[in-house]
Formats: sequence, structure tokens, C-alpha cells
Amino acid sequence: MDVAGLQRRLAEFAAARAWQPYHTPKNLVAALSVEASELVEIFQWSTPEESMRVMADPDTAHRVRDEVADVLAYLLRLCDVLGIDPLAALDAKIDRNERRFPAPE
Repeated sequence: MDVAGLQRRLAEFAAARAWQPYHTPKNLVAALSVEASELVEIFQWSTPEESMRVMADPDTAHRVRDEVADVLAYLLRLCDVLGIDPLAALDAKIDRNERRFPAPE
């Protein structure tokens, strides 16, 4: 499935539950922040080495995948509501960063 298809699924999911009035940019950003914090919580007291092995434990890996999905879902809803093409926005940002932070020669 592509990004647009996922956005359609998320919009349909929200519409079927009459959640559109709650999917304001402010609320979506707040929910995105909460979900990102839940992802941070999984890694909070890990050493860098432990964090690299987080997917080795099936229970923790499941939690990481769920939180990544939640973050992505709210980010895609936010982009949909604001009319932002997330892939184009990322591509443009990488272009700016390449100019801003040139690779050493």
C-alpha cells in the first residue's frame, strides 16, 4: 500500500466513527506528541547498545512496531488534514539539508 492509500484508510476509519471534528491540526499534533513519547518511553533507560538490540525481544519489538504505527498514523492524518504531501515535504527537506550540511570532501 502507498502513502495515499494509507491516508484514505485512516480518513475512512475516522469518518466511520465520526471523529473528523476531533482531527484538528492542534489535536493531531498533540496526539502525535503523545505517541512519540510512548515510543521514547520504550528506549528511555536503554544504553545505546541495548537500544540497537530492541527488536530482538518479541514483546518489546511488538511495542515498538505499534508505537511507530501510531506515530505514523497521526502524522499521515495531520498531513491529510493540512494538505501536505509528506513524501514531497521530506524530499524538499533532504534537499535543504544537503545544501545546509554538505558532505565532507
